[in-house]
Order: sequence, then structure tokens, then C-alpha cells
Amino acid sequence: MAVDIALFRKEVYSVVASIPRGNVLSYGQVAWLVGCPDHARLVGRVLHGTVVGAGVPCHRVVNSVGRIAPGWPEQRLLLEAEGITFRPNGCVDMKKWQWKLDE
Repeated sequence: MAVDIALFRKEVYSVVASIPRGNVLSYGQVAWLVGCPDHARLVGRVLHGTVVGAGVPCHRVVNSVGRIAPGWPEQRLLLEAEGITFRPNGCVDMKKWQWKLDE
């Protein structure tokens, strides 16, 4: 299935902007929410290209096991500033901090 990248980017930004402070979602969950469940990697690419200061809290998106983006140590600091804690292995505790979409 071909993806309209401009529309996909807009929808990803909209979903990410709605993640409440102190919560996270995975790339796959964002992809699912925009109707493209097989495009988690594309979500990552879109967020990687986000302009700093664009108002999109991309630091609230992690991989499915809670691992933060490689090469972006500030992500952990931003999450910790929101009260998010990390397990001993350095991953976000997804059971505790994942946004419960049904609430």
C-alpha cells in the first residue's frame, strides 16, 4: 500500500501532539492510530526529521519495549522531567507509562 507521506506526517504529528505529558506510545501504536499499522518504521523516520521547537513532543514515542531513540540522550532527560522512570535496563516501563488509550 502506497502512503501519502505528507498526509501521513500530518497525522503522525497530530497523534504525537495528543500524547499526554507523563505518558508514552510506541512507534507501532502511533502507526496503528493513523491507520497504517505496518508502518512503525516510517513513524520513526517522520519523527527523526521533526524540527526542534515545532511543538511536537516526539520524545514521548519509544519502541515497543520502551527503548529510547539511539543517539538522542536528551530524550531520557525530557521524559524524566515529566516524571517518567526507567527500568534498570534503561527502558521506559511500558506497563506503567504507556498511554492507556481506553481511558
